[in-house]
Amino acid sequence: MNRKMLKRAALTVALGACLGVMAPSVMAQSATGAIAGRASTGDQITIVNKGTGLTRTVTVGADGAYRLSQLPVGDYTLQVKRDGQTDKEPLGVSVSLGGTTNVNLGGSTASGAVDLDAVQVTGSQVVNRVDVYSTESSFNINREELARMPVEQSMDSVALLAPGVVGGNSSFGGISFGGSSVAENAIFVNGLNVTDIYDRQGYSAPPFAFFKEFQVKTGGYSVEFGRSTGGVINAVTRSGSNEFEGGMQVTFEPSAWKSSGRDHYHPGSTTDGHFASRDSSSFTKTNVWGSGPIIKDKLFLFAMYENRDTNSRYSSGQNAYNYGKSNDGFWGGKLDWNITDNHTLELLAFSDDGETETAKHTYNWGSAVVGDLTGTGTDEGGGTNWSATYTGHFGQNFTAKAMIGQNERNANARSGGDDVCDYITTNTSGSNSYAPYLSAMPNKTLGCSPSRDVVEMTNTRDAARLDFEWALGNHLIRFGADREELTTEQMSRYSGSGTMYTAYVPTPGSEVFGGAGVYIPANVTQMLMARRNVSGGKFETVANAFYIEDQWSITPNFLVTLGLRSDSFNNKVADGSSFIKQDNLIAPRGGFSWDIKGDGTTKLFGNVGRYYLPVSNNINVNFAGGLTDEYRYFALDGWTEQVNPITGTKYMAPIIGQQIGPTDTSMNTGSGDLRQSVSKDIDAVYQDEFILGFQSMINQAWSWGVNATYRKMDRAIDDIRINHTPCGPVGKNLWVIGNGGGDVTIWGDPSIGCANEGWITIDTSKDGYIKGGSGEVVGYKKPKRRYKAVEFQIDRAWDDKWMFNASYLWSKSEGNLEGPTNSDTNFGSTGMVQYYDHPAVNERYGVLFNDFRHQFKFRAGYQINDQWSVGSTLQVQSGGPITAFGVVWPDDSVGAGGFASEGSGGGSGWLCVAKCDKPWNERVLEPTARGAFGRLPWTWNMGANVTWRLPVESVDLTARLSVYNVFNNQTVINVHQRYEANPGVKRDTFATGTRWQSPRYTQLVVTWNF
Repeated sequence: MNRKMLKRAALTVALGACLGVMAPSVMAQSATGAIAGRASTGDQITIVNKGTGLTRTVTVGADGAYRLSQLPVGDYTLQVKRDGQTDKEPLGVSVSLGGTTNVNLGGSTASGAVDLDAVQVTGSQVVNRVDVYSTESSFNINREELARMPVEQSMDSVALLAPGVVGGNSSFGGISFGGSSVAENAIFVNGLNVTDIYDRQGYSAPPFAFFKEFQVKTGGYSVEFGRSTGGVINAVTRSGSNEFEGGMQVTFEPSAWKSSGRDHYHPGSTTDGHFASRDSSSFTKTNVWGSGPIIKDKLFLFAMYENRDTNSRYSSGQNAYNYGKSNDGFWGGKLDWNITDNHTLELLAFSDDGETETAKHTYNWGSAVVGDLTGTGTDEGGGTNWSATYTGHFGQNFTAKAMIGQNERNANARSGGDDVCDYITTNTSGSNSYAPYLSAMPNKTLGCSPSRDVVEMTNTRDAARLDFEWALGNHLIRFGADREELTTEQMSRYSGSGTMYTAYVPTPGSEVFGGAGVYIPANVTQMLMARRNVSGGKFETVANAFYIEDQWSITPNFLVTLGLRSDSFNNKVADGSSFIKQDNLIAPRGGFSWDIKGDGTTKLFGNVGRYYLPVSNNINVNFAGGLTDEYRYFALDGWTEQVNPITGTKYMAPIIGQQIGPTDTSMNTGSGDLRQSVSKDIDAVYQDEFILGFQSMINQAWSWGVNATYRKMDRAIDDIRINHTPCGPVGKNLWVIGNGGGDVTIWGDPSIGCANEGWITIDTSKDGYIKGGSGEVVGYKKPKRRYKAVEFQIDRAWDDKWMFNASYLWSKSEGNLEGPTNSDTNFGSTGMVQYYDHPAVNERYGVLFNDFRHQFKFRAGYQINDQWSVGSTLQVQSGGPITAFGVVWPDDSVGAGGFASEGSGGGSGWLCVAKCDKPWNERVLEPTARGAFGRLPWTWNMGANVTWRLPVESVDLTARLSVYNVFNNQTVINVHQRYEANPGVKRDTFATGTRWQSPRYTQLVVTWNF
């Protein structure tokens, strides 16, 4: 192909690189890509990896189609041999992660040379324009593109570039895809699942500079993908080549380059609130890397080591100040062996093991004086991960791939006073706030334990999978299987004796706790809530899956995919027997892709599918392992000063008076006979999804796209309060893991009011809960979540001068539950949240926490000259709904929300408006809708960077200065939504902030490659 033709082709597709960002893709869980297209029958097509020399050749079949699959991500040359004549100039082709680069080759000319007029080129590379071989919705971005813009060095930040992905605004953070909760996503590195197995809210990751390319899947992933009802981040790491290369990168975030946070006081208080103005942190990260051939064209190594040095200082209220530090070494390595051109082996290993030490001191806010050391704490996380992947090509039409690997995540927390010091705290909000008493105490240091929880946990995933592709004429048959063994070893308790004490001001005459039948005496003005919480053991979950899919090219321009996936989940107790087993969960998926013009410039696509979500291992630990969660309530007879055995400083210890009321054991779950703790017939949680989209070129540089998404979820697994069965009242609270709002089958016996022993089924949409006082028997609402979205996107490709991308997403998320977490009340114990703690909690259907109706996202990069370039990102988002949660329910004497603690109990949609100090049957309650108290304000966040390159041809040295949140916006992004502290008593914290946008900060990244 001559240079003139290359230039003309380049002008026709300058968009290509960024349309690859917009386009759906097909190689779902894989860490590879493909090249495919149409040519003349008998053509021989040869590709060569520019870095490693890997060579593959195929002959075009009688149908005129060819495909080269399971290719390592990177740059290739493509050469065509037709009628015995080889094209003189090989064509450059880029293979992106999880995508298929379309290269259609013309028919024979009189000279016998290949007619490549229709081949689309950017610069000198054929790129993935519109992936006409895919029906998925995703976007790709590589490390070079990320370097042009101010994007923080984390996979979450990369995912947030995609439309429909938002940050989790609750206290447990994370990211939300398409209206889902933060615990429904899956993260893969080189095909290895690294998602946290305990609560699915985190993941393992090598150093960020170790990554080569990211693929963010926002929906419609194909059948080899499962165990996710949110989104997927699929990443591939860098590899070695035939060139010896190395480099160093240093990232600086000094505290002097960060703006101060703002202090936020609760209404009417000068001491209570959220304080950030005196917080500061500094961060330095240095990594060094090297790569090259061990054996040229055969064996390659890439290795990286990274040191992270972090120091932080932050207040905890007005009476405590903390110093944190970590100095950790992270590493990663990748070995690639081209056994032959048709057989390859990849070995990946990395560690993200880290440790943070915290020193806690007393603090005087008024004088800004840091006092005595009160204790120390250490948090450990991460672990070592590895995988081995074999890929074999057998003939031209059959490909096999096998992977084994292990993912490890530790989570250990300890302090110097763990064994001798109980944790003491106070309630600081509402009418039960202990703040007035605390402010009057000369020594405000309560207890000698600097940390509440003592946790030792190791989570391990042992993974294995097989994937096959078989090309049969117009059909590409894909099938495979995978298996994951998920093991959690965990022990968790409170420090000291294992009891945490919370001081609060009681409401005289009110019930000690819901259902206690005991009321607080008038002479008791201060109380302690003593909570004992212990769980632990070794537990395993086994997840198996099989899939098959036919990608059928009905015509050269119309592709249909028909697939089926079967999942099985087996959660086990410590002795290895099953307590939740879900087999043969059939998930059909299908889609179509229509290359309307036949040249890859305009595409209509659609997708429909079902996706199942497994039960996370924290359910094993808390139910199959036994959870002791008991509450006792005592009169508080004052405080006594004692000496901290760790630091020698003085602290205040409570004088515990008489116990008031019985011990509340309703939250306990046992590890012995689970027949009354786990429903016999649990159905798995699934989501159905429907996508329709369109993409088109505008001209040589611009493209646009639009798609619509609809998701629905009608099932949940949670712990359900059962105090009534078909046998009658239970006489206590059972906490049963099951499908709330559906059938729950447990063992009936005289202990729960059944005359005879045997299995009983409770239709929890009608039965399961008996109201205190009125005795009315009711059920729970069936779970329902709906997400609707329309996305528009316009894109301008990078052409060595500038690029631009803009998207707008309108969406609506509504229902009566968010998912396996509850951001409304900041409750993040996955699968054990509060939707079925009381029928009032999920009674309301309406807008959900993640309903951010409007989202705008922009990103741009501009090359000023060979020495200077600039980039920017801008995200604008409307606010989420503000919903009020009360504490009682009509005709019920049992509390529907926590009285002493804001985060417990879920809460009711009914608020007391009259006679609120009267008995339950005299109170006047009014319902409130979800979102009835308005919305949070719009937020916007702009980042900007400037990059300088040393103007010396032989030296590759750059410095990139990035400013995040340029205008230092600190708008509130999450608020307290508990409206009542007691019936009719509004909490003064309602609708006040709990989280704000992070203040402006600046980062300098210096990179030297050699």
